[in-house]
Amino acid sequence: MRLGLKGLTFLLLLVLLVLCSSIRPCDARSGKHWRRSRAASTSMLRKGKPKSSSSHKQNGKGNQSPYQPSPSTTPVSPSGSPVQGKGGQGPTKPTPGGGSGCTVPRPPPLQPPPPPSPPAAAQNTVFNVVDFGAKGDGVTDDTQAFEAAWAAACKVEASTVLVPSELEFVVGPISFSGPYCKPNILFQLDGTILAQTSARVWGSGLLQWLEFTKLTGIAIQGSGVINGRGQEWWTYSDPNDDDDYDAFRVELDKMPQIKPTLWLLTLMQALRFYGSSNVTVTGITIVNSSQCHLKFDSCQGVMVHDLTISSPENSPNTDGIHLQNSREVNIHHTNMACGDDCVSIQTGCSDINIHNVNCGPGHGISIGGLGRNNTKACVSNVTIRDVNMFKTMNGVRIKTWQGGSGLVQGIRFSNIQVSEVQTPITIDQFYCDKTTCRNQTSAVAVSGVQYENIRGTFTIKPAHFACSDNSPCSDITLTGIQLKPVIVPQHHLYNPFCWQAFGVLYTPTVPPIPCLQIGKPAGNSVLSDGDLC
Repeated sequence: MRLGLKGLTFLLLLVLLVLCSSIRPCDARSGKHWRRSRAASTSMLRKGKPKSSSSHKQNGKGNQSPYQPSPSTTPVSPSGSPVQGKGGQGPTKPTPGGGSGCTVPRPPPLQPPPPPSPPAAAQNTVFNVVDFGAKGDGVTDDTQAFEAAWAAACKVEASTVLVPSELEFVVGPISFSGPYCKPNILFQLDGTILAQTSARVWGSGLLQWLEFTKLTGIAIQGSGVINGRGQEWWTYSDPNDDDDYDAFRVELDKMPQIKPTLWLLTLMQALRFYGSSNVTVTGITIVNSSQCHLKFDSCQGVMVHDLTISSPENSPNTDGIHLQNSREVNIHHTNMACGDDCVSIQTGCSDINIHNVNCGPGHGISIGGLGRNNTKACVSNVTIRDVNMFKTMNGVRIKTWQGGSGLVQGIRFSNIQVSEVQTPITIDQFYCDKTTCRNQTSAVAVSGVQYENIRGTFTIKPAHFACSDNSPCSDITLTGIQLKPVIVPQHHLYNPFCWQAFGVLYTPTVPPIPCLQIGKPAGNSVLSDGDLC
């Protein structure tokens, strides 16, 4: 019996081992089947071997599945071998498709991170005049809408005032002014701005129509047009008087009372910049200003390019670009046709560079008139090169009034092509815009003027140097001058003229200019203390 009992016990152990080896991991995870098998096998082990379950009692887990181990113990599989894992965090997953026949679901694919939320909307920097009430119908007065748009843009750095295309905006005199505006404002002009033609909106004594004052980094650009509608006023202006209106006022007194107001309006400048720095004007067209089309007064760092200025040849005093008390000015790739100087350079200007410009009709490019009413005038470091002039009154000219003081120096005219220009080269220290002017001894001195490659045709006189007895012109140099006459009806041809003009002929001129005195004037009067600037 004893041997039989041992044999039976051994047989039961074998059966138990077979049953344990046949249990799959998936069954263990399913719970119920594993617990029942575990309970049956445990009861049999207790009868034969009381110590086989002592480890479960010590851990206090009872019948806990070995796949849910205590963090402090190493899990044991049903077969008694340790289960491998990382850091005791859990058993190793059964390999999919393995011999156990259990299918383990794959983890869901990782989702891409959500896109970042868009930044907060930036502050609006474009101020369309239409949004401020402008009609753009060519009739309604849109001045207040322009003022409101500017007032809003003035508060935002690098903002834009937009004048949209295909609309015509009637605007009266207006000042887009600082100095408290933010810098780098852009005036984007794609439409058309029309001047008011009613005299009552102008008042008296106004000198400008569209004015930008005391700004930094101001720019006007676009494909639009500024139309001064000057034909409404030219009838009332004296075409023979650039500066003095006394004689014309006598005629005005004979006209109805409205005419003096209209006469005062003829002083109007279409577009004026005053006291500003880093100014840019590009792309736009300015037409038919009542007088000067574009003026820069007391500005520094000016860039003008790809500009078109146009008014009739007989429109009075319609200068193209007028510079005064300004420095570091660059004008290039610009077309100008007007009734006065294409470019007029006045006192206080220095470091002026003008190149690749077309001029004509008009009065040419002039420095002056300077020294009017016995004033002191100073202009220096001016370069005018690569210019085409067609049917202009003058080519390149320096003009000063008698009685003035100061100095014009460091002037270079280079590569000037003239076609049917009346007088291509002019220095006139006896400038007078009336029939007669009082003779005076003092004058604005002129020194250091270079003429290089002035070529083409003239209709009256190739060169005119009329210099002061008291302050002769000095250091005039001529190189590559080739000018041929063209006979034009009502014009009489003259030879070159010189008076108190001193300098050097570096190459022979065509025609010859024998009247230029070689060398320097006697004495040192040109550079006296009163003339230095």
